[in-house]
Amino acid sequence: MPAPTPGPLRGPASASGPAAPRRRVAVVGVALSDCGRVDGPTAYALHAQAARRALADSGLDRSVIDGFASAGLGILAPVEVAEYLGLRPTWVDSTSVGGSTWEVMAAHAADAIAAGHANAVLLVYGSTARADIKARRRTSNLSFGARGPLQFEVPYGHTLVSKYAMAARRHMHMYGTTLEQLASVAVQARANAATNPDAMFREPITVDEVLAGEMIADPFTKLHCCIRSDGGCAVLLAAEDYVPDAAKEPVWILGGGTSVSHTTMSEWEDFTVSPAAVSGRLAFERAGVTPADIDLAEIYDAFTYMTLVTLEDLGFCAKGEGGAFVEKGRLLRDGELPVNTDGGGLSACHPGMRGLFLLVEAVRQLRGEAGPAQVHTRTGHLPHLAVASGTGGWFCSSGTLVLGRG
Repeated sequence: MPAPTPGPLRGPASASGPAAPRRRVAVVGVALSDCGRVDGPTAYALHAQAARRALADSGLDRSVIDGFASAGLGILAPVEVAEYLGLRPTWVDSTSVGGSTWEVMAAHAADAIAAGHANAVLLVYGSTARADIKARRRTSNLSFGARGPLQFEVPYGHTLVSKYAMAARRHMHMYGTTLEQLASVAVQARANAATNPDAMFREPITVDEVLAGEMIADPFTKLHCCIRSDGGCAVLLAAEDYVPDAAKEPVWILGGGTSVSHTTMSEWEDFTVSPAAVSGRLAFERAGVTPADIDLAEIYDAFTYMTLVTLEDLGFCAKGEGGAFVEKGRLLRDGELPVNTDGGGLSACHPGMRGLFLLVEAVRQLRGEAGPAQVHTRTGHLPHLAVASGTGGWFCSSGTLVLGRG
């Protein structure tokens, strides 16, 4: 069947009549590139590998793609990556807000498709962060730079990890959150990774092992921090018109929200509240669901504290109760609220801006394609609703999406 021809631009009502109805938007293709320890391919090659696999997963022809979103590679992102992939999109997005980039981009793309400004948008990411350091093509970065507002912090050694560590200490001070509770987040992420063949680290760890590790930034030891890997992934969004021709069951974008908070720590009003408190509320309201309806959550976890505080801010537990919530296996694949079912950035992969991986895992779970890592509800059915919430910078930005079957 030929691709539908683009309809008129959807917009607000005018003197000529009411606005055309907004189209529903589905995820029709997802894929990972090779991940983990990938020493050969370039970052461009990982982009291409993920894009080809996602397109194959969708069953659609590449000619349907008229929108493209990418960030993090090249001087003219996403122009360079689109050229490498042989695409000539008429809708593009290069929003770059750290790890939440992909949820924000997906929200932008869904709005564009719904309004008729694009028909199918490809989001793709790839990074050789680990391989580049191993080959000494780059060094580890302690901060994002020293220009603009950051000039007032960087000279004093206020690194990226120390900002998260300071926020974690504040939560511990205010609410009695313990090191053991934070460590349990890493333990459960590793347990979820155990049955994921794509996870970089799968051996079990204990709370005691997390606490006894090398100190990185108090209170974070090494296992409180994300791993460094190579890898890429891609997600293809399309208008409802294309769903009948897609190879897989669609996963619908039901609602999304975005928010930014601060960049200078002195401008962060409360270290225990992330911008997910806003993006999550907006996403749930727009999707017409509540946190109680969600079957699983994919949450950005560069550090254990991120998982804990994001769960609070999304409304899965009250502010200050995150420590108690993450105890007793609630985040495990068979727990009360499965979280980071692939092992997350703490165990599966973290090649940089990991937010797109959250969408891939959420879609695979909703489709029932996670194999031995598959989540089932307490009634034995496949999950119906998932939330993916990305975080950028040091809780500087957030993007949250609610996805669902049917």
